Amino acid sequence: MSILVDKDTRLLVQGITGGEGTFHTGKMKEYGTEVVAGVTPGKGGQKHLGVPVFNTVREGVEKTGANTSIVFVPPAFAADAVMEAADAGIALVVCITEGIPARDMVLAKKRVKSAGCRLVGPNCPGVITPGEAKVGIMPGFVHEPGRIGIISRSGTLTYEAVGQLVEVGLGQSTAIGIGGDPIIGSTFTDLLRLFAHDDGTDAVVLIGEIGGTAEQEAAEFISESFKKPVVAFIAGQTAPPGRRMGHAGAIISGGSGTASEKMEALEQAGVTVCDSPAVIGQTMVHMLS
Repeated sequence: MSILVDKDTRLLVQGITGGEGTFHTGKMKEYGTEVVAGVTPGKGGQKHLGVPVFNTVREGVEKTGANTSIVFVPPAFAADAVMEAADAGIALVVCITEGIPARDMVLAKKRVKSAGCRLVGPNCPGVITPGEAKVGIMPGFVHEPGRIGIISRSGTLTYEAVGQLVEVGLGQSTAIGIGGDPIIGSTFTDLLRLFAHDDGTDAVVLIGEIGGTAEQEAAEFISESFKKPVVAFIAGQTAPPGRRMGHAGAIISGGSGTASEKMEALEQAGVTVCDSPAVIGQTMVHMLS
């Protein structure tokens, strides 16, 4: 069993004819992901990179049976693109776009939930099940199939963790970048629920960062319901209050959302927390041994 994406993924690319959409569509096809449709309003009837292009997501779904979409749409229109995909019956939407207004995402998240669709992102690198499918912008070649799940707020630290796991002989079941915005579709807790029931995952790496309470909520869930080993790292341990560190959601405000708070909550839940991202791989080996 795979988490979110697998060999049965039939991908529709929203914004396929844009620069980013074109580049990453090519990379996803090279990886082996089945890209069945693209959507760019006004360009329906064309083919782009050998992929049929439609004016609407609904038409693309009806004509090709697409079950997953990835959004490469400018910020002002990205939330509408997410809602269009959900309304068209897409099961999983991965939104790569950065800089979507928070108010737009409040509306999109509500619509996605009511449609029974799962959203990953926005402002994320996407999802990869190594050897099966890549729906995102991560470098596919650094991943190897295995039994360690990864959930991360940081794209670059995801790749660092993957590299370390591969170096010590541990591949990944599925790696998921959840995004660094204040409002995202799928949280640590949402995805830990999936990994808890995945027979192909033996342990999970959780990479968090300052800002918000998502890591504390994950710690509570782990303490109560998650029985597999978890190794965690929290980025931003030296960040000063009030200073935004990279992601829109990575900001300590009102004295809350600090790295120390998150690390303490995770440790109390039985998670092994790394002080440095450089030891994630070795820590996981130690946990499994």
